Amino acid sequence: MTVQTLSNILIALAVVGLLMYRQLRWRAFDPARALKLPIILGAIGVVLLAQGGAGSVTTVDVTFLVIELLLSVGVGAAMGALTSFRAATEAPHALEVRTGGWGASLWFVLIAARVGLDLLAGSLGGHLITQTGVILLLLGVSRACSALVVRSRVPAAAPRAS
Repeated sequence: MTVQTLSNILIALAVVGLLMYRQLRWRAFDPARALKLPIILGAIGVVLLAQGGAGSVTTVDVTFLVIELLLSVGVGAAMGALTSFRAATEAPHALEVRTGGWGASLWFVLIAARVGLDLLAGSLGGHLITQTGVILLLLGVSRACSALVVRSRVPAAAPRAS
């Protein structure tokens, strides 16, 4: 195991651990800020890919990147659909959200699929998919899809003013 692979694993686990922790707790929901973290993660991922000099991108790389992007979109949308809303305790006209255990457990599905796809891509000569930038980009895409689904559900779930 290389230092790069170990750092990829540690970065991914730290980010996913933080996201899972946040998903299990009720937290204030601000639709205006919902896309902030996904945009930051995605931007860092793109910058890391650009700096890393992806080199020659093969058909295997593109194929597996598309598969993983679609998987991230699906998991993010499912997390958004599983998100629960409630009126905030301090401000009754504000909302709090929580994905809960089922939504947080989807990270395990994403991680297991990613590991399997990475191993398969590596055996077929793919190299791009294992870079840290791709991991952060995929996390950003997943969180963005989740945020967009949650934002689309807010009007129906928002508490009504008396």
